[in-house]
Formats: sequence, C-alpha cells, structure tokens
Amino acid sequence: MTLVLALVLHAMAYGSILALAAQGEVLAERAGVVDLGVEGLMALGAVLAVIVADATHSPWAGCLAAAAIGAAGAAAFGCATVILGASQTLCGVALTLLGLGASGVLGHSVAGRPVTATLPQWTLPGLSSGSPIGPVSSQGPMVWIAFLILPLILHVFLFRTAPGLALRAVGEAPASADASGLPVIRIRMLAVSAGGALAGLAGAAMTLSVLPVWSEGMIAGRGWIAVALVILCGYRPVLAALSSLFFGFVMSLGFFGQAQGWPVAPPLMNMSPYVVTILCMIVPSILFPKLRRLWAAPAALGAPYRREER
Repeated sequence: MTLVLALVLHAMAYGSILALAAQGEVLAERAGVVDLGVEGLMALGAVLAVIVADATHSPWAGCLAAAAIGAAGAAAFGCATVILGASQTLCGVALTLLGLGASGVLGHSVAGRPVTATLPQWTLPGLSSGSPIGPVSSQGPMVWIAFLILPLILHVFLFRTAPGLALRAVGEAPASADASGLPVIRIRMLAVSAGGALAGLAGAAMTLSVLPVWSEGMIAGRGWIAVALVILCGYRPVLAALSSLFFGFVMSLGFFGQAQGWPVAPPLMNMSPYVVTILCMIVPSILFPKLRRLWAAPAALGAPYRREER
C-alpha cells in the first residue's frame, strides 16, 4: 500500500506538468493554431521560474515570470504564424529549439543548485492527512490547479460561454467567423498566448514543485507528449487532464522500477512514456475506427487565415 500511495502521489505530481501544458495547447488548437513550441516554452518557464524565485524568495513571482515568458514566446510565434502566415510547423519547431537553447544559456548559473523558494502544499478544504485518502489530499498547488480548477474553467469557457463559442468558430471556419464580425486574428493571438502562458507555468510547476532543481534537458520530451495528448483527448480540456494523470502514472512506474530494482533495463523504463504515447495514438484508431470522429481536429487547424482571401 505504501508503494501504491507513492505511485499515486508521483503520478499526480508528474501528470500536473503535462496537464497544464496540454490544456494550454487545447486552447491554441481549438482556435486553429498548432503550437509545436510547447517543449521550448516549458524549458524557458522552468529556468526563469528558478531564477526569479531565488532572486525574490517568492515561488509565486517565479510562476508569474514563467507564465509571462511563455506568453511572450507564444505571442512571437503567433506574430509569425497568425499575422504573417508563416508555417506553423516550422515556426513551432524553431521555437522549441530556441527555447531549449536559451534555457540552457540562462540556466547555466543555477544548474544543479537546489531551489529554496518552492511552492507550498495545499490541502483541500475539509480534508487532512488523517482523512481516508490520506496524504493524497495534500498536494502542491499546481496539482489542484491542473486537475480541478483549470479543467472546469476551460470546459465552461469553451462549451458554455459566447467567447468560447467564438474561439471554436475561429478554429472551425475562420472565414465564416470573420464574416459574422468576429476578430479572427485577435482571437487566435489571445488563444495562442494563453496556451503559451500555461506551457510556461507547466515548466514552473516542474522546477518549483515536482523537481526543485534546474538542469538542462530536464523537460525531456514532456512538451511533445503534451501536444500528443491534445489529439488523444479529442481537444477537450477535461479529458486532457485525465489523460495527463494516466501518463503521469506511466512516468512514475519508470522511476519506481529503477528504484525498486525491477528486472527491466533502465533505458526501457525511461522510454516507456513515449512508447505508450505512440501506442495510444495508433491502437484506438485501429480497434475503434468509429471513434475517429470524436477525435476530429478543428476543420481549420494549422491553416493560416488571411482576410483578403475571403
């Protein structure tokens, strides 16, 4: 039971990183923009959170800085793709490479140094460490934000509000949305920037809560998994959170397997999250072809929109 509890705790912690980034990408892709720069934005958010938190002795200042750099990086990506019409794929890969390189340079002075200003633990109201679910009731704030607060907010926003309907309309039929008076470019820019802010916040969650230390390469492909989760969850924020929890469990199995000395080669355990990602993308579509329509991408996803082409 101790091992199971530890697995659950780690799954929630590691899954929260993926959940924040994936739900941010849901916003961008619902608006019709594929941002493949999530990996780089997470790396920038992770290192800047450490630098600012140590300088100000406030983890919340670090989180704010991480969200700001994520939003700024995504806005630059949006200027190139949404406004100028450049390739979203090429610009996204370029943003990832830029973010990874810049984070390595920025984090050189703090690499390997333990973070002192880490995020506190939050206990759900009415629960305590002595409750039936025990220590699971007390987690870092990013866990509760990623799995409870944010999915609810995004679900209500996307499917129960007029601005959410406008965002989805821009992702499905931007020309029709423009003809009805919706500011397509502005909506897409706001969605991409908000998604980038959540990607930066995901990086901050990693270095200020889950693994309180910065080291180059520590994001280790989690941004790419978050992008894949958006497709897997059918572009729905609640399903993105649940999928992230599952992948957090897969990641935790690899760490625990090595710690417990399971008779499996460490490289195989390390690659398990990525193998599971590929399998989850392929197997359901083969076994359940009728479900493909539930995973259908927004009709205008990845397509630039220029008003003069109407």
